[in-house]
Amino acid sequence: MPVFKIHHITKYAYNRPVIESVNQVRIFPVASPQQEILQHEVVITDAPELFFFLDYWGNRCADFSLPEPHKELSIDSRLIVRTTNAEEPPFINTSLLQLQPIIEKDFQLLDLSKTEEIKSSAAIDELLASINTADKTVMQLVQDCSSFIYHQFKYIKGITNIETTVDEILEHRSGVCQDFAHVLLQLLRRLGIPSRYVSGYICPNKNGMRGEGATHAWVEAFVPGYGWAGIDPTNNVWVTNHHVKLAVGRNFNDCSPIKGTFKGISRQTLSVYVSVGYEDGHVFEEVNDVEMEVTELAVTADLLAAEEAQQQQ
Repeated sequence: MPVFKIHHITKYAYNRPVIESVNQVRIFPVASPQQEILQHEVVITDAPELFFFLDYWGNRCADFSLPEPHKELSIDSRLIVRTTNAEEPPFINTSLLQLQPIIEKDFQLLDLSKTEEIKSSAAIDELLASINTADKTVMQLVQDCSSFIYHQFKYIKGITNIETTVDEILEHRSGVCQDFAHVLLQLLRRLGIPSRYVSGYICPNKNGMRGEGATHAWVEAFVPGYGWAGIDPTNNVWVTNHHVKLAVGRNFNDCSPIKGTFKGISRQTLSVYVSVGYEDGHVFEEVNDVEMEVTELAVTADLLAAEEAQQQQ
């Protein structure tokens, strides 16, 4: 049962003071028989009060606000977790026909079995035709779809971002973990298999897996007779005790570690630091300076108008 020390810092910097920052965080790991939370500390700029709640998908979340002017927002999470997941789930010999009556009785499963609207739905059907889905169990279908993405899509950092669409990923057949997860969701839901996006960390300690020591994403598929089975298309493996789970949802937007707004006119930059400490003393570190799609934010028209009026006086 490995123990990991995970340090995750998300830092926003603003070139001018902003006010009334309102934020929501999903950085609280799931407590379950598969992972035991030994210690978790979250430190946020100016130590705001956190208001905890469970969202629609059962994730533990917190809201907080920073009303006073500030030029930086830092969310510093320090986690010690022990994972107890099996190396692979047991093979369950259940079919799509056995899945259908279960879905019809569960609104969430029904929701998670519907595909997102994309322009390239025909391309998804072509991929499924290549995979050969006939007469296979649910687990075989999940594994074959994951294997297809792993072998047919290239893992390349920096060419996509959180706003990249499935259509764009299908076009250039490359990306990173969140992109592969979104494509796998489309494939499985097209087959009628309820599937959900999972955010977390991967901690494989130099065994060649992609995404080591960083924030990571994978998929959980609902398998009749078993429940939610996690599979990682980036590495083409069933989720093991090297995956630490934070949140689940229909897609990345439901699992985003941090969402927020502020009032002000400012350029913002975002940097993310993640380190994973292993039991053997090895530490993996990654720093990612995220390129913001929109760098100038005029959140309130009133503030913009007021500044323009001042400049004209």
